[in-house]
Amino acid sequence: MILTQAQIAEVYGRPGDTTQHVVLQLPYSFLLDWDLTQSVKRIICHKLIKDRLEKVFKDTLEYYGQQRITELGIDQYGGCFIHRPQRGYENNYMAAIERNDHAGAIKYLSKHSWAVALDFDPNRNKLTETSKTARFARAEYAPWIEIWYDNGFLSYGREKNYDWMHFEIATLKP
Repeated sequence: MILTQAQIAEVYGRPGDTTQHVVLQLPYSFLLDWDLTQSVKRIICHKLIKDRLEKVFKDTLEYYGQQRITELGIDQYGGCFIHRPQRGYENNYMAAIERNDHAGAIKYLSKHSWAVALDFDPNRNKLTETSKTARFARAEYAPWIEIWYDNGFLSYGREKNYDWMHFEIATLKP
């Protein structure tokens, strides 16, 4: 079930509240999708998803192994925390802010604003791609997507048939 921004705020706090963020040491390196010559061994996420997220990556490494992870590009990291509106809702968000309707503005925020959503391989899984063209819709990625679901996350690709790069927390229980 895709959680609303109001549900996310209820459990995970204020969007953009970096006091709720922690560093997660990764079991394998991620390549930065915007510069594939750069890699990271740690990322920032919301403290309440850290353990689940860590298990996603450990389970991924156990299932696929480093070589297959690299071949599939599931180590190409597009980010977790960025305080911004959802794509396509920028004007609605700004209008709510201009009206001083901060509570109303929250519904237009990306889940990345809480550091509870992550993107992978956005260069080859574009926002508007469907299962016909998105790489993550292919059969070899199904076990990886199941790992996300097994650990309390969901895939927008599977749920909405677009934005296959996007994975987010799907539970109100930390």
